[in-house]
Amino acid sequence: MHWLDYSTDNCSIQRTLDVVGDKWSMIVLRELFNGVCRFDQIRWHTGISEPVLSNRLRRLVDAEVLETVPYRESGRRTRQEYRLTTKGRGLYPVLIALMQWGDQYRIDPEGPAVTVQHRECGNPVEAIVRCTGGHDLQHPRDAQAVPGPAARALQR
Repeated sequence: MHWLDYSTDNCSIQRTLDVVGDKWSMIVLRELFNGVCRFDQIRWHTGISEPVLSNRLRRLVDAEVLETVPYRESGRRTRQEYRLTTKGRGLYPVLIALMQWGDQYRIDPEGPAVTVQHRECGNPVEAIVRCTGGHDLQHPRDAQAVPGPAARALQR
């Protein structure tokens, strides 16, 4: 395959970034993965402005990455909590990989601000690139891009 012979119009990476490809969407997902699911809590913890947060939450709900669940505190109006859907939970390895990269290349001199550990054994969680045959890939050169069923040759 010669990469430049194929269109990228229907690229899965591009389509994923259409949904979560901005800083604030990923920060919102981080909060939800860490159990923060109410608008005011997310806004307070992250410093995201109300309009930006509203926009990101709406986009993630529209993309079915999040769903809303009503809740009501005593004496207050009904509000919405945000929960990860199956599609949203599928982004967990992406966040772990981003954190891993940051821990390697953008870390504070004192170390990471947060670590993620396996609940059962306490060992660190890491994202690993592995083929379905069980081989761990150590370098991008260990893999190759090949045309998939939806590959479209560029029209010249």
